[in-house]
Amino acid sequence: MIIKNALVFTDESRFVAKDIYIEGDRIADASSDATVLDGSGCYLIPGLMDIHFHGCVGHDFCDATPEALQAIAEYELKCGVTSICPASMTLSKDDLIAICKNAVSYRDSWQPGKTSRLCGINLEGPFIAMSKKGAQNPKYIAVPDAEIFDALLQAADGLVKLTTLAPETDHAMDFIRQFSSKVRISIGHTDCDYETAKEAFLAGASHITHLFNAMPPFTHRKPALIGAGFDNKKVTPEIICDGIHIDPSAVRTAFAMFTDDRMILISDSMMATGMPNGDYSLGGLAVKVKDCRATLEDGTIAGSATNLMDCMKTAIQKMEIPLESAIKCATINPARAIGEDGAYGSITIGKYADLLLLDQKTLDLKTVISHGIVVS
Repeated sequence: MIIKNALVFTDESRFVAKDIYIEGDRIADASSDATVLDGSGCYLIPGLMDIHFHGCVGHDFCDATPEALQAIAEYELKCGVTSICPASMTLSKDDLIAICKNAVSYRDSWQPGKTSRLCGINLEGPFIAMSKKGAQNPKYIAVPDAEIFDALLQAADGLVKLTTLAPETDHAMDFIRQFSSKVRISIGHTDCDYETAKEAFLAGASHITHLFNAMPPFTHRKPALIGAGFDNKKVTPEIICDGIHIDPSAVRTAFAMFTDDRMILISDSMMATGMPNGDYSLGGLAVKVKDCRATLEDGTIAGSATNLMDCMKTAIQKMEIPLESAIKCATINPARAIGEDGAYGSITIGKYADLLLLDQKTLDLKTVISHGIVVS
């Protein structure tokens, strides 16, 4: 296949008019297939990668059923999210093991072109702070436990790519030192101060879970987690740009602080995404959704009801984040964070052909290509 007449997003994060060749499921320097896909009036960008979301279209990753994961991945692919790393919630050990095993089963039976590729698991909890639990179920919050985590890693068969931890909790630093070479440790759902966060990053943590949310604020005398993350240049913060979680000015501030070399866009979407207003659940807790705002009974924001493509568009169109920056933060940056950038995340010869055509004027999604297969 040859994609012609599009403006192509390059490894240098700029747009260039050139032809892109697909041979089989990979981007190539030539193709034996002379089929032409006309990209006139469109940007050609890599497929998006969401490394922190919980569900959509009435289903949750924690349902731990083939049907739920299939429905989630079908929706995500149609939205241009070609790779997914769904997040669990704070649940029992047995429930988390079942979630991991279901993900492995999906990965092993995945068929390109029908659903999004599952590239990992994000274990958001149970090793978090009660004071910053957010929408997590307090019943299952636990201190970091190597035995439990080893069981989850075994059940997940290499799929666990991220886990969230509160570094002020008992045994947290030892846990970070033990597992940071195997899994990317993310600091979040925490009340930690600057010094504790700094120690956690020096011990091997390298990510921040949904920046600004479920953590102490950044102030001029108490910079806390955000300040420690800024000071350690290996740290990658993820941020929710649904227009509800964070004020646009704060999003712009975060990009100015951390730059688009480090920022990662996520959706943190829950099962109400792609559904009408109504009553839903997240991690066993009741959630009410109205006009894309998802809240618990006490008013706590409970994830988003917006997919990553719409979050990216909101960042560009309503938050004044440059187009090139937003694309970078929804493609190559998340891929790099979880070790997927060798084969995904950019339009590079030899990588898998996960590609999107977006209308240059509206950024509406026109075409999705997954592993060289035109989906829509």
